[in-house]
Amino acid sequence: MKRDTVQKQAGGASGQTMSVRVVAFASAIGCTVEWYDFFIFGIFSGLVFNKLFFPQFDPLIGTLLAYTTFAIGFVARPIGGIIFGHFGDRIGRKSMLVFTLLIMGVATVLIGFLPTYASAGVWAPIALLALRIFQGLGVGGEWGGAVLMATEYSSGDKRGFYGSWPQIGVPAGLALATGVVALLSFLPEQEFLAWGWRVAFITSALLIAVGLYVRLKIIETPAFAKVLANRSEARVPIVEVLRKYPKNVLLGMGARYIEGVCFNVYGVFLISYLTLSLKFPRTTVLTAVTVAAVVCIFFLPYFGQLSDRIGRRRVFIAGSLATGLLAFPAFWIMSTTSSTIWLYLAIIVPFGIVYPAVYGPEAALFSELFDTRVRYTGISFVYQFSGIFASGLTPLIATSLLPIGGGKPWLIVGYMVVVSLISALCAYAMKEMSGKSIAETDLEHEETAYGARQPI
Repeated sequence: MKRDTVQKQAGGASGQTMSVRVVAFASAIGCTVEWYDFFIFGIFSGLVFNKLFFPQFDPLIGTLLAYTTFAIGFVARPIGGIIFGHFGDRIGRKSMLVFTLLIMGVATVLIGFLPTYASAGVWAPIALLALRIFQGLGVGGEWGGAVLMATEYSSGDKRGFYGSWPQIGVPAGLALATGVVALLSFLPEQEFLAWGWRVAFITSALLIAVGLYVRLKIIETPAFAKVLANRSEARVPIVEVLRKYPKNVLLGMGARYIEGVCFNVYGVFLISYLTLSLKFPRTTVLTAVTVAAVVCIFFLPYFGQLSDRIGRRRVFIAGSLATGLLAFPAFWIMSTTSSTIWLYLAIIVPFGIVYPAVYGPEAALFSELFDTRVRYTGISFVYQFSGIFASGLTPLIATSLLPIGGGKPWLIVGYMVVVSLISALCAYAMKEMSGKSIAETDLEHEETAYGARQPI
């Protein structure tokens, strides 16, 4: 049997095989669709929703309220992670991935048909909030399953590389979202606010159809198929995660802190900051973020593969510290230049080149914290619960720190530096498991459960 090909152990005839490359590609496509849906909401929060759904408030308050609905999606994500993680660890990874894609798709398309405050009054923002919650539930169960489809199919010495493929869905989804908004921004402002923004949500139906077609063709992971065959499923996965792996959970959430902050500063907050505060053209800013996201796509597998060679923690820690330090020159350039080229560099270098050093190895790093029986629940809980403070609150925090700092970004920069130190320390406290097979990491976690030794 070839190294990158695994025996089909569930859902089909004996003897069939599936390439880990096919599985990883399917995970990347599905994640791209889900994250496009999730990020398109974030982009429009500071550009459209503040005006159409919260027009009765001061512009700053309206923007904060719009970002609050954005943050609510992150509050819903850990709930979705627990729910779909539970059934993903009890029933299987594939079925949950199909279900989460449908939930996200329906919610996103419905947002495109919502009435605004002018026609529906207070019911408009309430409906917007409700659909955002469903988006959060869907993406909350998506990431963990997509990551496990890639990492549980791959060998230990390639888990970082293939685990980075579903991570590609995040910048790809962002690039797709910002690219669509940039094209729609060529419309006159009145038409953009009247109907243009709706196109970005309604056309998501086409992406969902593609994602479902690809995702329905993959099969269950061999690691979980073995759990099913042995009838060793965890009864209540979240209870087992919190009881057996509390330290792993805390370190994982702390390590992810800078990743969530970095992405939402450069991918969400900067769009409104550069257009509203620094008066850069919207298309220029959206294009810069789009280019940075595209560059990020190519660096993610590089750093994932590098983590297989020199260790996940080493790459992750270096990326965390570099992300914090680069915030200084990046924001200085953005706040002092009128050059489009320098603006592009200030966004592309930290976001497109350095950020992947954190996000690339993250999937494998987190998947190695838990054994197969509770891995879906464990990594979903770590990723999604930390998303509340690491991602969801970041645009709110950054928007609030800006006026406190007299309109200057240095308090935001200081916040990013502190967060980068927290993440680096948490990653340093983890145990390196690069190169070990799923069976070997499972054995270590089982020994830990019986008190033989600590996994971290």
